Amino acid sequence: MEFVIILFLAVVVFIIKSVKVVPQQHAYIVERLGRYHATLTPGLNILIPFIDRLAYKHSLKEVPLDVPSQICITRDNTQLKVDGILYFQVTDPQRASYGTSDYLLAITQLSQTTLRSVIGKMELDKTFEERDEINQIVVASLDEAAINWGVKVLRYEIKDLVPPQDILHSMQAQITAEREKRARIAQSEGVKMEQINLANGAREAAIQKSQGEMQATINNSEGNKQAAINKAQGEAEALRLVADATADAVRRVAESIKVDGGIEAVNLKVAEQYVAAFAQLAKQNNTVILPANVADVSSLVATALSVVKQSNR
Repeated sequence: MEFVIILFLAVVVFIIKSVKVVPQQHAYIVERLGRYHATLTPGLNILIPFIDRLAYKHSLKEVPLDVPSQICITRDNTQLKVDGILYFQVTDPQRASYGTSDYLLAITQLSQTTLRSVIGKMELDKTFEERDEINQIVVASLDEAAINWGVKVLRYEIKDLVPPQDILHSMQAQITAEREKRARIAQSEGVKMEQINLANGAREAAIQKSQGEMQATINNSEGNKQAAINKAQGEAEALRLVADATADAVRRVAESIKVDGGIEAVNLKVAEQYVAAFAQLAKQNNTVILPANVADVSSLVATALSVVKQSNR
């Protein structure tokens, strides 16, 4: 009975030692009698108990590896405390098992030395501006060396990049000064634009005012010119009308003289106007100018009639 139990336990142990189930995204390295034999893939696998041995177990998932902080010295002799995080993946389980004794320690140390080398070639300001470039250089250096370790370095990210406190204070003061400088420049630009706008407004107003005054002067002169023309035309028209009326009156007088009794009527009219003229002079002036033969009205009328007769001929 005891033998049966021992035999059953031996069979159970044999089965347990023979059957290996590998999870998804994992790879197991099997050694047979101390030498590499096979890489077990996900699923059910059969081993020879006590001859085959699971030497290494690898996860094929992407692994984040925290790289410890370290002190780096920049090109301008400034100390920086830098740490980061490295993302890698085992791509060749056999090389990961036999390429290095500890690929985690290898890629960690290599990332730190590469980071120190890269930062040592840069000045302090550049390290803050070119973090992406630093990350790419570290990844390229690690990926080239990690091929022999069966590892693929996917990316590296700098978590913290901390300068000493005095440098931080200086940088903060510099940033404050730069912001104040930009603020003053912006304010001066605003004042400048304000003055320019005011000057342009005043210039435009002066131009508009002078143009308005010029147009008003032109309009006034045109108005005066047109008024003078109208006045001259009116006076000319009046003179023509007076001349026409005078000519018409003279013509009618001449025609009247030709009819019977016309000369006598003219004689009477001249005599009346003569007397009326002297009467008018006596009303308007204290001094009355009299002709030498004022008493001889008939001779004056005769003289006037002789002029009329000569004109009639």
